[in-house]
Amino acid sequence: MKSTFQRPVRAALLTFATAGLLLGTAGVALACHTDDNRAVPTEGNVTTCAKAKLPGTDLKPSDITFTGGTQQDKYLNITALGEGVTVTAIVVKGGDGYNTYEPGKRGLPENPPWEKLRSPLNGGGQQATISHWFLCGSVKTPTTKPSEPTKTTTKPSEPTKTTTATSKPPTSTKTSTPETTSSTPAPPVGGSSGGNNGGLADTGFDKGWLLWVGGALLLGGVGLVTATKVRRKG
Repeated sequence: MKSTFQRPVRAALLTFATAGLLLGTAGVALACHTDDNRAVPTEGNVTTCAKAKLPGTDLKPSDITFTGGTQQDKYLNITALGEGVTVTAIVVKGGDGYNTYEPGKRGLPENPPWEKLRSPLNGGGQQATISHWFLCGSVKTPTTKPSEPTKTTTKPSEPTKTTTATSKPPTSTKTSTPETTSSTPAPPVGGSSGGNNGGLADTGFDKGWLLWVGGALLLGGVGLVTATKVRRKG
């Protein structure tokens, strides 16, 4: 009798346990559901590539060009990658889980643009806002090609042409010395000229009339003396 009663109780407990397990699994499935076929939804929270068990190392947001992705946004758009950057996974967290995107898989192009990347739907089936996101991949440092030595071509300089000016003999300075012209006339030879008597030298002052007066007085004196002597004899 006792064993007959215990069997239905055990069966009922087992049924309730199984139903609870199924409901819990369904709740988890609902919490991690996504409407984006490009992503793999996962319950929980991760912040690094290592914790998410994804290949590659954590990249910086500055390694890409993007829009959105803030805690007020529901979508993240990646439009370009930096030089030498390779992305292997993109994780977008929001609500009760996170979506994992892998370039080149499940319809996501291998190269950007990657648009409308999002978090999973929350328990109410609504699109959750993004709480955070991160990238996995690698950055290859571009190989710097050694610069070739600068070829300096030295053009031979032309010989300097030295032009020696032919020295000209110094120009003699001609000093004009005014010629001295003697304006003194040569004394006349013989005869009278200009009232001068008997070739007397012309001294520049005419005194010939004095000689005439002197001669006349002399003759007059001689005549007077002669007349006096004649009167005395008579």
